[in-house]
Order: sequence, then C-alpha cells, then structure tokens
Amino acid sequence: MKVAPSILSADFAHLGAAIDGVRGEADWLHVDVMDGHFVPNLTIGPPVVAAIRKHCDAYLDCHLMMTNPGQYLEAFASAGANSVSVHVEVGGTADLIDKCRSLGLGVGLAVNPETPIEACEEFLGRIDVLLVMSVHPGFGGQKFMPVAVDKIAWAAGYAERNSLDLSIEVDGGIDVEQAALTSAAGANIFVAGSAIFGRPDPVAAAGAIRKSAELAGAGRERR
Repeated sequence: MKVAPSILSADFAHLGAAIDGVRGEADWLHVDVMDGHFVPNLTIGPPVVAAIRKHCDAYLDCHLMMTNPGQYLEAFASAGANSVSVHVEVGGTADLIDKCRSLGLGVGLAVNPETPIEACEEFLGRIDVLLVMSVHPGFGGQKFMPVAVDKIAWAAGYAERNSLDLSIEVDGGIDVEQAALTSAAGANIFVAGSAIFGRPDPVAAAGAIRKSAELAGAGRERR
C-alpha cells in the first residue's frame, strides 16, 4: 500500500515545508499538472517539479491532465519526475507509452469517471500503474464517485487473471473511509489532497489513510 499526498492541496507559498510535513507517511508525492484545455484549470509544470526535486528525493508521480502530454514528457523527465500518467481519453496511448519508456519514466494510464474501463484493457500489460479517477479531474476537494470501485475491481481481477504486475492508483475524494473501500476492491496506491494537507496534522492523516487501506487490503487477501 502506498500513500501519495497530492500537492494540489498544499500551501504553494510554503510548498517545501508542506512536503517536509508529510514525508514521514508519504511513499510518493502526487503532482497534478493541468493545462486549462483537457481540464478547466491551470496548475504547474516542469519548473515546479524541478524545484521539488532539488528539495527532496521523493518519488514524484506526475499526473498529466493535458491534451498534448507527448510534447512535455522530455521536460518532465529532465525535471526529475519518476513517473507520469497520461489519460486514455487523449489518444495515441501506445506511442505515449513507448516514449515514456524511452525516457526511463514509469508509465501510468489514467481513466476518467465517464470513460469505460475497457478503454484501458489493451494497454494494461504495458503500463506500471492504472490511475482510476474517482472525481472529474480539474479541481481538488470533490466528492468521491462510487463508479470508481467497480473499475478498480474489474482491473484488479483482470490483472490477477493475466498475471500482470499492475498497481492500481485511485485519485479523488480519498479519505480514511474511501481508502478502505477502494483497497478492498483492489487499489494499492491512494492519492489524497485535502484529506491530508487540509488536516491539522497531515502526517497523522496520511498514516490513518494507510492503516485503513492496509486493514481492508488484508481482508481482501484473506477472501
């Protein structure tokens, strides 16, 4: 089980301190990149990733909510990203996977709530992470959408039947309760923003999410 605090909900005026404040319970740092086209919001890009990389050695998991991610993969790799997730809705997925591999990046494939999970099926054997969105991407603080649970269960079953080494990441409205729900379905990476950075003790909040996910995951394994 991995906890990936989303810096989208951190205090950008004190980003380094916010990151330091969760490192004790953060396996990854989740970096939401929005271009104002694929989603109706603008956030950050490679320069901020480079600044974070200079500040710490955390695993940087960059979620590219962009219409043209292929044009920026080299920049993110150079900035110090460890992995990137591109959206299946953008198209050109096979070429994007190949380019990520050529740059030494971990490969994630993201799928929006309204997109059938079957759209990802042909790529599941070629990626490291399936990123299941449990909110409409673009803004933090949204309510969890239960449609994600069935998608996670489907993908976990597919990976098990086909002996795939596939991690399943869930992003959107994740708190202690939803971490348990999605872990029981088969997720093992949990992105949380406001449920961590919006709490008085972010590291304790991240730890509670981890514990909830581990308990539910253990129950699933026993079944």
